[in-house]
Formats: sequence, structure tokens, C-alpha cells
Amino acid sequence: MKKDTSTSSGSKTFYSLKDVPAGLWVLGFVSMLMDVSSEMIHALLPVYLVTVLGTSMLTVGVIEGVAEATASITRIFSGALSDWLGKRKFLAALGYGPGRDERGLCSRGLSCGRSVRQD
Repeated sequence: MKKDTSTSSGSKTFYSLKDVPAGLWVLGFVSMLMDVSSEMIHALLPVYLVTVLGTSMLTVGVIEGVAEATASITRIFSGALSDWLGKRKFLAALGYGPGRDERGLCSRGLSCGRSVRQD
């Protein structure tokens, strides 16, 4: 419900929470859960890679570097691509799908190399 609170200097419009579309609530909630799950494992992943999978610290550094570079490049181009295509729902699903699917990838492998390729 819009509340119009006009002042002498201009007009301000306030919206209630009921005005937010349901799809936006769902997307925001899914985004929050994905962020929480990522933050929970982010600190433990290097320890897991080194102690359980037996990778070297150099390999962990390379994995982290590639992940950060990929995230940065994706952020640069995702907004422009979304504006150009105009299909934001498809791009959101495309972005969240792989993150959802790869959550347990390393835990299913016997080594770091096996998680990346099928031996």
C-alpha cells in the first residue's frame, strides 16, 4: 500500500512490505540461504582439502585464486548481459543452479583431482 507523504520541498512515496512481489521474496530468501551455506563452508574447505583429500597448500591457493577470478569476471559481465538479454529469471536460475549442484562435489571424491574429473 502506497503512502504519499508530500512535503513542501517535494514528494516522498513509501511502500509497505505487501507491495513487494512474491517472486522477489522467494529470490531474496534463496539468495540468503545460498550465502549462509557458502559462508559456513568457506572457512573449512581449505582444511578439508589439505587434511582429507591430501592436496598441497599451493593447490588450495590456486583453487581459491581461480574461484575469486571467476567470481570477479562474472560480476563484471552479468549486469551488462542481463540488461542486453532482458531475461533476468533465466539468468538467475542459470546462476544459482550450478552453485546448488556443486555443494557436495568435493565430499564425493576420493581426491581433489577426482572431484574435478571422472577417473
